[in-house]
Amino acid sequence: MKLSMPAIANPRSRLQGFSLNNRRSRTLLLIALCLVVLGVLLLGTYLIGQAGLDIALSSRNQPPSFAHPFGTDWLGRDMFSRTLHGLSLSLWIGLLTASVSAVIALAIGTLSATLGGKVDAAITWLIDVALSLPHLVLIILVAFAAGGGVRGLLLAIIITHWMSLARLLRAEVLQLKSSDYVQLSSKLGRSPLWIARHHLLPHLLPQFLVGLILLFPHAILHEAGLTFLGLGLPPEIPAIGIILSESMRYLSAGYWWLAVLPGVVLLMAVQAFDILGQSVRALLDPKTSQG
Repeated sequence: MKLSMPAIANPRSRLQGFSLNNRRSRTLLLIALCLVVLGVLLLGTYLIGQAGLDIALSSRNQPPSFAHPFGTDWLGRDMFSRTLHGLSLSLWIGLLTASVSAVIALAIGTLSATLGGKVDAAITWLIDVALSLPHLVLIILVAFAAGGGVRGLLLAIIITHWMSLARLLRAEVLQLKSSDYVQLSSKLGRSPLWIARHHLLPHLLPQFLVGLILLFPHAILHEAGLTFLGLGLPPEIPAIGIILSESMRYLSAGYWWLAVLPGVVLLMAVQAFDILGQSVRALLDPKTSQG
């Protein structure tokens, strides 16, 4: 009797699903790279500590070099260290404000579509009015009315960033309400809040996650913009908006690295969040997750 040898798994077959020729694998790789970059920016201050933030007048206004990759400012402080601290602070503020704003959008969008009637009409009217106003002007007005500072900055970003996501989630809930299992639950006497909790919220999580990630770049840019205009964080905090605001007065003297390099890093962080959001959306979308 001839014995058959057990088949040995080919290591290449295990890696076949992770081939870069596969769209899903490329998306996962891109998400991993963005998470690594953002993780370094968020935790970079804990790695370098307070190094480079002390005043050193003997090293002031030095151009970029190996010792100081982003040069030094008018007080001799290392601009790379200041940029990393400022960007880390901006990212944490963006994380907080975007998360709170996304939760508000989820609650309001779900309640609007679930309760319907006058509640839906009032919320829809409020969203339309808010979106019809110039976004930046609305943020500045809210920050000014709240007194500026950290409190005004947080309130301005949170209050003005939930409307678009709430409208998207409301439309998704309206589509889900027409499904058979939701209508069956309604006929069985389930309350609208019970249906929203058990049937609607699980299906809204992918859209909520993508919307939350895409809110980050807006929150970060608006935090930097408000701080740049003097309505955000106090000047003693090394925020990215304060760094850019202080550097503007030195551009005419030829110290271009004080504003250009921190601005480029800010744009890279914002772009990383945008790429992350688009990649997560492509990964969760059944039409684009395969292939």
